[in-house]
Amino acid sequence: MLSYTAGDTDVPLLEETIGANFERVAARFPLRDALIEAAVVPGDEARRWSYEKLNDDVDRLARALLAMGVAKGDRVGIWSPNCAEWTILQYATAKVGAILVNVNPAYRSHELEFVVRQNGMRMLVAAPSDKNSDYVAMAREALTSCPELRELVFLPDLGLDMLNAGEPQTDAELTYAELLKRADDVVPSALKARMAELDPHDPINLQYTSGTTGFPKGATLTHHNILNNGNQIGRLLGYTERDRVVLPVPFYHCFGMVIGNLNAMSFGAATIIPGRGFTPAAALEAVQDFGGTSLYGVPTMFIAELALPDFASYDLSTLRTGVMAGSLCPIEVMERVIAEMNMRDVAICYGMTETSPVSTMTLAADTLEQRTTTVGRTMPRLESKIVDPGTGETLERGGIGELCTRGYAVMAGYWGQPEKTAEAIDDDGWMHTGDLARMDPDGFIIIEGRMKDMVIRGGENIYPREIEEFLYRHPAIQDVQVVGVPDPKYGEELMACIILKPGAALDLEGVQEFCRGKLAHYKIPRYVDIRESFPMTVSGKVRKIDMREEAIARLGL
Repeated sequence: MLSYTAGDTDVPLLEETIGANFERVAARFPLRDALIEAAVVPGDEARRWSYEKLNDDVDRLARALLAMGVAKGDRVGIWSPNCAEWTILQYATAKVGAILVNVNPAYRSHELEFVVRQNGMRMLVAAPSDKNSDYVAMAREALTSCPELRELVFLPDLGLDMLNAGEPQTDAELTYAELLKRADDVVPSALKARMAELDPHDPINLQYTSGTTGFPKGATLTHHNILNNGNQIGRLLGYTERDRVVLPVPFYHCFGMVIGNLNAMSFGAATIIPGRGFTPAAALEAVQDFGGTSLYGVPTMFIAELALPDFASYDLSTLRTGVMAGSLCPIEVMERVIAEMNMRDVAICYGMTETSPVSTMTLAADTLEQRTTTVGRTMPRLESKIVDPGTGETLERGGIGELCTRGYAVMAGYWGQPEKTAEAIDDDGWMHTGDLARMDPDGFIIIEGRMKDMVIRGGENIYPREIEEFLYRHPAIQDVQVVGVPDPKYGEELMACIILKPGAALDLEGVQEFCRGKLAHYKIPRYVDIRESFPMTVSGKVRKIDMREEAIARLGL
């Protein structure tokens, strides 16, 4: 049997724009909670929006954008940590047909300027500076050096550790409050007319993938791509208007704005923002304080939550489900999440920005083994296959090769880069993911790692995922990542990068002794690096390339 599956084709797709969908849901559930933002400063009240109020605020911002001359297809950037204004801008740009450009909050000046120039961004909405990023100075630098950028809008003080942007320095600068005042110059019928011009297949979102070499590429996503992907995930999670979805994951990434916002709000569920960035205590407090029924995170977030000294004191009884995505989850972590966090229906979602993002998913009805060792089966209306990376031929089931995805969720392409698009999407519409995977007899897909992460030691192909899963069983290890480092004899050797549990001790000899007799000799790590943390992207993915480069420098390889 070949490594090919097609998801359910009887499930209908939404044929509407994001704005039209949101208005339809808001009309159905006007008084239900749509958005709750936990207080940033202790003692303050949480900010709350009903669907009716949120729709009104979205419309006001949308009319303000029209007043500024924002046209269909114009690129409008958002450069900010999670906040309510992020969500409002997401829906406002969708209503006017502007393409929202998600700018990574970790970017610095040259990266910001690259993104502005690469897509011809005309407006940038930026956060005030905080202790981590001087957004104000960098945004002003881009405004000065990039003629494409005509308006710079600063969000209001977002709370703790935020610094004021100060008074606008040029006519091109606006405060968020000043921008909203412009809405008075545009009648509601003008917004309705603009919405009527939009098509579900118009591009509406640009997300820059975090490349490991060269500059990032802008994945161009349509209303049809991301609205349907969010809606299909919510359907499989069993979402209704009674759900309350806690989102500690970044909005700049698909995890926050698609799997989170577009998913929940297409069902009339509430979204809950625990804070500007992730802290494990804030995420669990949001579940407890607002009755969260669903909690999202990458595995490292759940590991951090479970490791809290007072974890057992949080009331997580309202939880039933959630999403783990972004990277592979250790079996032991998934088992603890189900047993100790009450997330009996938690799902593993797999995908990539270029597929809007989810292409496979586990279901509540799947066995515990299937939900802890696989990334599920192909989503409705999508196709999956595993091919030989060299020949492109579809492999027999059980063979390890490159995972490919086809269907409605595949991006429109990389913005302004047709050659890069052609490298990623073949002539038959298959998106080549760059991930190594195999398919079992029942169609479940097991990720073996990134093609670029595979280690070749003395001619043996080694998949770090297998060794990581084994090392997670060690009682002293809290988290582990395995990388390959250069070796003059074997080509590559293995290094285990380990975060220890509090108070634990472990060294190279201890790791090797734990592996002897249980792993093949060539799979036993040659080096061990005990660390406090791993280098991460803002979306929570571990940057193995950084750990590899650090190891090469430190070991003099």
